[in-house]
Amino acid sequence: MIDRPYYLDWLERWRAKDPIKVVTGMRRSGKSKILEIFRDRLAQTGVDPRNIIAINFESLEEDYPTQAKPLYDYIAKRLQPGMNYVFFDEIQHVEHFEKAVDALYIRKDTDLYITGSNAKLLSSELATLLTGRYVELNMFPLSFAEYRGTRPESEAVDQSFERYLTYGGLPYTTYLDDEQSIADYLGGVFNTILVKDIAARRPKLDMPAFNAVASFLADNVGNLTSVNHIANTMKQEHTAVSRNTVQEYITAMRENYLLFRADRYDLKGKSHLRTTQKYYLGDPGFRFWFLGKTGGDTDHRLENVVYLELLRRYRSVSIGKTGNKEIDFCATDDSGIHYFQVSQTVLDPSTLDRELAPLQAVDDNHPKTLLTLDRIGNGDHDGIRQLNLLDWLLDA
Repeated sequence: MIDRPYYLDWLERWRAKDPIKVVTGMRRSGKSKILEIFRDRLAQTGVDPRNIIAINFESLEEDYPTQAKPLYDYIAKRLQPGMNYVFFDEIQHVEHFEKAVDALYIRKDTDLYITGSNAKLLSSELATLLTGRYVELNMFPLSFAEYRGTRPESEAVDQSFERYLTYGGLPYTTYLDDEQSIADYLGGVFNTILVKDIAARRPKLDMPAFNAVASFLADNVGNLTSVNHIANTMKQEHTAVSRNTVQEYITAMRENYLLFRADRYDLKGKSHLRTTQKYYLGDPGFRFWFLGKTGGDTDHRLENVVYLELLRRYRSVSIGKTGNKEIDFCATDDSGIHYFQVSQTVLDPSTLDRELAPLQAVDDNHPKTLLTLDRIGNGDHDGIRQLNLLDWLLDA
């Protein structure tokens, strides 16, 4: 059992409170398992098992209703006296699911928990009918701190991180020991998302072209790019994909948490820049599946890990631009903005100067941090903290 206290604490904090609890995230990131553990906790704290109703709409154990009214009737017949805890897993398979959820929400004897693997479907439908009535928990694959807890105590931290950087943090990969099995599993997850969640809604989808775009993005994690640039590159590589098609495929990957887009933000002009963006994989392991165990640009692979960690810790994350300099990440929470620069090593003085320069160009007092894999040289550079990346990741 992998310990994921943040998510369990969140569920416990909202237990039996009015809002609908919505858990979103990539397939196989652990949504179903965390709710299963939470249901066990409910039973252990005295909730009658008859008051816990759970449906996984991808299960074949029973022919569950997949339309709003029949689903509501199905649940209503099973409600017991007192508070009932109702769990809908992969709710996007129910037509007009938001109507059934809303009808159950207005009852005083139900506490609702739903999961889904399609961001657009959930956000659009929930926002339309349930605005202000739900809270959302974004669930990611394992953080490095969670991943480290699955490794043998005798394994060095650096060794655990190299494995994590290569194979990613999908929970089931922690049970697999050989590369071929991990590659097969990652490919199975990707293709399940492609077939069940993307192609099913896009009957004319060109799978070779989709895979070519996905492979390009995996190979260019952390690079500034644009839809036009991707389309032009595909054409040069003899894979003709129109700009609109590239945009459609990127949107589909983002909707299903395979991909995240980090927009650039002009710190001086206080505005978002739409010309180019950076893309990061929803799990670093997909790069291994697409490209194999190639070295690639380690700095950008590290950026991918840091970006996902910042999404876990902060409300929003963007790329900072100040003059002609770029800051890797600007993360915002209730306390304000935090600046982060990421580099594999800054032991060379010229590299250190280059990495510090964008942070030094920001004329404010918000926290500024340089993250590297170096074990020496950490400390303070005139108000800019230099931290070891692994220490920072484990200090969750």
